[in-house]
Amino acid sequence: MIAVLATKLGALRGGRRLATAFLLGFATILAFPPFSIAPFIWLTFPPLIWLLDGCKTRGRAATVGWAFGFGHFATSFYWITEAFYVDADTFGVFAIPAVALLSAGLAGYIAVAAAVTHFIAPPHEDDMPDERVVTMTLRIILFAAAWTHVEWLRAWIGTGFPWNPMATVWSETRTPYGVPMLQVTTLIGTYGLSLITVFVASLPAVLGYAPRLRRAWVTAAVAPLLIVLIGGAGALRLAQTKTEFVPDIKLRLVQAAIPQAERARQNLWESQLQDYVRLSVADRPADITHVIWGEAALPPLFFVNVDENNRKRLAEAVAPPKGLFITGADRGVRGPKGELEIYNSSYALTPEGDIVGFYDKTHLVPFGEYVPLRWLIPFDKITGGVGDFMRGAGRTAIQTASLPAFSPQICYEIIFSGEVTPSRLGNDSMPPRWILNLTNDSWFGMSTGPRQHYAAARLRAVEEGLPLVRVANSGISAVIDGVGRTVNELGLGQRGVLDVTLPLPPKSSTPFGLLGNLIPILLATLAGSGAFLVGLWITRSRR
Repeated sequence: MIAVLATKLGALRGGRRLATAFLLGFATILAFPPFSIAPFIWLTFPPLIWLLDGCKTRGRAATVGWAFGFGHFATSFYWITEAFYVDADTFGVFAIPAVALLSAGLAGYIAVAAAVTHFIAPPHEDDMPDERVVTMTLRIILFAAAWTHVEWLRAWIGTGFPWNPMATVWSETRTPYGVPMLQVTTLIGTYGLSLITVFVASLPAVLGYAPRLRRAWVTAAVAPLLIVLIGGAGALRLAQTKTEFVPDIKLRLVQAAIPQAERARQNLWESQLQDYVRLSVADRPADITHVIWGEAALPPLFFVNVDENNRKRLAEAVAPPKGLFITGADRGVRGPKGELEIYNSSYALTPEGDIVGFYDKTHLVPFGEYVPLRWLIPFDKITGGVGDFMRGAGRTAIQTASLPAFSPQICYEIIFSGEVTPSRLGNDSMPPRWILNLTNDSWFGMSTGPRQHYAAARLRAVEEGLPLVRVANSGISAVIDGVGRTVNELGLGQRGVLDVTLPLPPKSSTPFGLLGNLIPILLATLAGSGAFLVGLWITRSRR
């Protein structure tokens, strides 16, 4: 049956081949949060490999890869349409075309991976069954390596948008295999786990051409064996790592869960601000030392750095004695020519209203926080406001007298692997002891977007070996320890507070925390080039 399916898929041509690839990519979303049916990748990747094997040229392989990528990204990014419908009268008409164009563009990365795979020729019908198994295995290694490289490039080209790397299929705590599988990212990072994931997902394709050959079954068995070994080692690490907490520090995370359409109404800003204040102080235990609000929790154009009187009144009302009030807010300054420059920032305020630390968001969202090529595009950003946000000076760590140094990350900055700490980025800041991610996912309602954003944050915690505190205006607010376990969380759309202690980081830095993406990219390069050279040698030896 496997051989029949492989033969039929390999024989598809034209529109039927592209439609099948699209549907396979479309269905792959079931492996990602919030569905998190990770084994589903074994139902979509082997058929993709068989489709690619039926392509006679690299160009045709690229079109199959593009169709798969288009389907995959269309389901991965559908939640972006929610932001357009917040102001549906103005932007609603652009929602579907914008997501379609984004998905079609990013599908080009998968097209490249598929084309690269064709540098090793598909098995020939005259080949012996064992030769087919070897060829298929080499092609799968090259495919996984190419996929890993384009995932990494997706984080850099243009403004970068590395949403839903394949490693994300494991970033779910409701499944027994999720967090254990993530532990390998402490060594090889998210892209390294993506390399392994694509490899094990595709490897059963070797059964398609030699279903009765013992070598084929032995080769295919490597996939579950790798999962067992990596997951088992991860489970052992988790069992040996106890979650410990910073003494004398307790945080209150405030999640007001105000719908974005209401947050945009100026006549409600004052009542919404008072709502945040009430949540911050209501039934607050005496041991709360810090209160934290999410990204842009303060009304637009409330420039904390300028409006000293209101800043002090707010801090006095919210900040615990001898503690801090941390919030997201706009920062306004005058540029060299007197023009107003606005930054999406986070602040740390004392009870007296003194600013003891701030951070300006560095990685801005195109069309959400600024309009690229504004001279060419006659539209305002979909979030409204006065002009574009300015880009911050770069990653940093904030240290105060009452908190260990932390790395501030605003919104989707947390999705960039290897970029959440300043030490590897030429910054002189002290190494952080934890990560603080302030975000406003209310733009995306109850869609999959906030859940996948949360999954990305978990990956950063495990990679770096640092606890992560996530404060989202509409959820999911949570505290995750340095090995990826959820200490506590407040679900999507829930209104309330979390009173939580701050986990201590593990006693030593992770290899990824020291070397970053050098390890996974080198690993993928060695695997891909090795497979290509062996495949080239086999081809020449047959002539």
